Amino acid sequence: MVCDIFGIIGGDARQVYLARSMQGDGHEVLICCLENARDTAGLRQTGLHSLVERCKNIILPLPATRDGRCLNTPFSNLEVRLDGNFAGLFLESRVFGGMMNKLTETSPLWRGIDCRDYYSREELVTGNAYLTAEGAVGLAIQEYEGSLCGSRCLVTGFGRIGKALCMMLRGMGARVLCSARKAQDLTAIRSIGCEGLCYNELCRPFDLIFNTVPALVLDAPVLRSQRGDTMIIELASAPGGIDLEEAGSLGLRVLSAPSIPGRMSPKASGELIKETVYNMLGEDRKEMV
Repeated sequence: MVCDIFGIIGGDARQVYLARSMQGDGHEVLICCLENARDTAGLRQTGLHSLVERCKNIILPLPATRDGRCLNTPFSNLEVRLDGNFAGLFLESRVFGGMMNKLTETSPLWRGIDCRDYYSREELVTGNAYLTAEGAVGLAIQEYEGSLCGSRCLVTGFGRIGKALCMMLRGMGARVLCSARKAQDLTAIRSIGCEGLCYNELCRPFDLIFNTVPALVLDAPVLRSQRGDTMIIELASAPGGIDLEEAGSLGLRVLSAPSIPGRMSPKASGELIKETVYNMLGEDRKEMV
C-alpha cells in the first residue's frame, strides 16, 4: 500500500490501536483529542488545525458523535462543537467516520466534503457484531453471580449481534431463547438449537437478558415477570430497548454496554477500522486506474 499521512481525531481506545497499527504499517500518523488516553507514547499528538493542514485522510470516531452537538472525544478535555466552523476545516480532506448521519446534519458544508461512513461497510459491521457479542459474554461472565452454563438466557433480536450471541451462549451450554418478528428468523433460531419466541411471549423469567433491539421490547409487563436477580445487558444503540424507569423501580440490574468493543476488545476493533479504511482507499485507487 502507498504510504499516506493519516489524521485521527477523538474516539476511544480503538483509535489509539488504530493509530499504532497504521504507524506500524509505515504510514505517518497524527492524533488529536486523545491526550488523556493510555498507551499513546510514540504517537504524535497535535492540535486540530495543525492536523487538518498536514493530513489529507482524516479518521473520526465510531460513533462520530453521540449527541449530535459535539465530536465523540471521551479522552480529551477539549469539547469539539459540530458546526459550520468544524465542517469547514475538511473542505479539502477525505473524511472517514462511523455512524456519520448525526454529524453530517450539523452543517450543509458536509454535502460538499468527501465524507465516508466506514460503519456502512459490511466487513466492519459483521466483524463488530462478533466483537460486541464476545464482549457481552465477557461482561456477563464478569458480572453475573451464576454460571452461564445451564442458565436461561434471552437474546432479543436476531440481527448480526443476536445471531453471534446465540451461537456463543449455546456453545457455552446456556439454554438460549431468542425473540424475533420474522417467521424465517424463528425457523433459523430453532435450527441452531435455540428456542424462538415472538415478542408477545417474553413475559416469563430469565437469568440473563441481552437486548440488541433499539426499540422498546423489554417493557413493564416483561420486566415484572423477572426475578430480582435477573441481569439485563443493554447492547442496542439509543434509545435502547429497556424501560429503564420500570427496571429501576423493580430493582433489576441493568448494565449499559454501548460501544462495548471499544472497552473489551479495542485492539481487534481498531484493526477492523483500519482494514475497512484501507479497503475503501484501495477501491478509490482501482477506480483511478
